[in-house]
Amino acid sequence: MNSLFNKASTSLDYLKEINFTFDVPKQESHGDLSVNAAMLLTKKLRKNPRQIAEEIISNLQIDDAIISKVEIAGPGFINFFFTPSFVARIIKVVIAEDKYFGKSKKYEGKKANVEFVSANPTGPLTVGHGRNAVVGDTIANMLEWVGYEVDREYYFNNAGRQMRVLGDSVRLRYLQTLGREIEFPGDYYQGEYIKEIADGLKVEYGEKLVDEPAEGIFKQRAESVIFDDIKQSLGRLKIKHKIFFNENSLYEEGKIEELLKLFQEKNLSYEKDGAVWMKFLELGSEQDKVIVKSSGEPTYRLPDIAYHREKLNRGYDLLIDLLGSDHISTYPDVLAGVKALGYDSEKIKVLIHQFVTIVDQGEIVKMSTRKANFITLDQLVDEAGADVVRYFFNMRNITTHMNFDLSLAKKQSDENPVFYLQYAHARICSILKMIEKEDLNVSTENLNLLTSDEELQLLRKIHLFKDEILYSTENFETHRICFYLEDLAASFHKFYTFCRILGTDRPLAEARVALASATKIILRNGLSILGVSAPERM
Repeated sequence: MNSLFNKASTSLDYLKEINFTFDVPKQESHGDLSVNAAMLLTKKLRKNPRQIAEEIISNLQIDDAIISKVEIAGPGFINFFFTPSFVARIIKVVIAEDKYFGKSKKYEGKKANVEFVSANPTGPLTVGHGRNAVVGDTIANMLEWVGYEVDREYYFNNAGRQMRVLGDSVRLRYLQTLGREIEFPGDYYQGEYIKEIADGLKVEYGEKLVDEPAEGIFKQRAESVIFDDIKQSLGRLKIKHKIFFNENSLYEEGKIEELLKLFQEKNLSYEKDGAVWMKFLELGSEQDKVIVKSSGEPTYRLPDIAYHREKLNRGYDLLIDLLGSDHISTYPDVLAGVKALGYDSEKIKVLIHQFVTIVDQGEIVKMSTRKANFITLDQLVDEAGADVVRYFFNMRNITTHMNFDLSLAKKQSDENPVFYLQYAHARICSILKMIEKEDLNVSTENLNLLTSDEELQLLRKIHLFKDEILYSTENFETHRICFYLEDLAASFHKFYTFCRILGTDRPLAEARVALASATKIILRNGLSILGVSAPERM
């Protein structure tokens, strides 16, 4: 469509000077595409936008095989209506490209890093981690669909107080397994998984570990077991990280000391009250902040800046950080520190997701991490299934708090959007098997016969798929793909209700079979981006 305007610009040079956009009107009566060029030119040309729109239309070279009519609407929108035969051509493209339909090469040659989950190995993944995990992996899928080479990364810390407490929690439970009367602190890790690790050590070592320190085998075994469990939990959701980066390596490899020297050389830090402060005030923050405490222990800002510096040094074009809402006030300091070092902080995109509440039968399931009565990600997958968990975490904008409706998730009906989409795919598979018995083919020879409102509505939805993937990816919005697929499935069900395949003339029947086949391909491709299976029977 832009090429059509380019032809007109030979006589209307002012079109080259504006950044006009084509949009799909919300109402079908407004056409297939609408452009705002006339309104953007009002001030420059000092004319009524409708008058400008008329001038633009009179200079367009319209191909009657593609465009049936052009109208001016409202203050000056130019609405284009495509011919049914042009709209139907998309089926040939979908069927030819098959599993590749929807992919784009726009960002081919660029590298992206998506860092997500990043839970320290102190316990099982919770439902909160689950939202982070699913959305992060889906965003990585989306980036791959538009051409990026993507590395999935997991950043963790196996040092510090929380890991010492973890080790000591296992040590005390181990002593209890030996019959020792041990008081277990209320702020230690209370979960059953701690007892299971301790039981395993007792089976393997008997009483040989009675005098072992917490940070020895107790901490090491806990970290190993928990990390294996984390990886298995992610694997159930088809999530696999390429890189596991240990924060502790930044200290071991001298990256923290190197960064402190850089800040000092650039006059970005100073000492006060025995601590090292960063000049965040000069960098646009409200005040300077401590990066090394008087005890010599760094605050989170220092290793996080060092970590992002290390990632940028690897040559990525885009860095995605998916973080919980508890980080919303802290990450700007990290970005400011990276920028102060001379790096392009625009390459870093921080995505903040809100919390998850589990609701069952209309009642909120109360959780307490400290008391270890939280719902683990594994338990959620056991209850609802991996497909449902992935879809539900993707179907809401991450900027909003999410109520995960467990009773809805377990329903095998159209109320459950996952069942609804998978049923649509399976239904089409059944139709395609049925038409084989009737000696009908998937034919694109007579697509011009697809002219009913239901057929054209479905075709228009199919046209939107590739643009929807690109737009959703560039805005990091996984929920848009869910909305699109649900609209597509609804359009298909309506089409199949009103447009018979069997019992109609062969040319029309085979064109409708081709339309159903194209819909199946898009449902499968869209679900694959979300990490959800597309079963052929249900």
